[in-house]
Amino acid sequence: MAKLKVIQSEDENSKETSETERPDPEVPATPATARRRKFSAKYKLKILEEIDERMKYGLEIGSVVRREGLFSSYISTWRKAREDGVLRALEPKKRGKKPDPDVELRRQLKQAQSENEKLRKELEQAELIIDVQKKLSRLLGLDEEK
Repeated sequence: MAKLKVIQSEDENSKETSETERPDPEVPATPATARRRKFSAKYKLKILEEIDERMKYGLEIGSVVRREGLFSSYISTWRKAREDGVLRALEPKKRGKKPDPDVELRRQLKQAQSENEKLRKELEQAELIIDVQKKLSRLLGLDEEK
């Protein structure tokens, strides 16, 4: 067997050029706020079709995932949703506080309570007027029921 010898050049010029050609180690500044990516159902189905087509011919799917900047977990989640037949599950979900389904009932309850309070006051006033009328008729001797 022949031994291979590695010869390294210690030329000063090559050291200087290799030091100056090094990439800049600084990390570029990123935006202060990160943006959440949202994918439409159409886009998700297009990607899944492309991946299925590649798998059918035994090609790697990693290139598609890298090209689109996706995670493999996205693909598995999208596949499961597609298999379940839930197209709406492929739509991006609205984030944040969910709408309260009882808002309309609460509004109606509040309105009914205020109307009830108003009617109670009117009834109390009417009863007071009737009571005064009875007393007045007794004083004037118009009370025939005695």
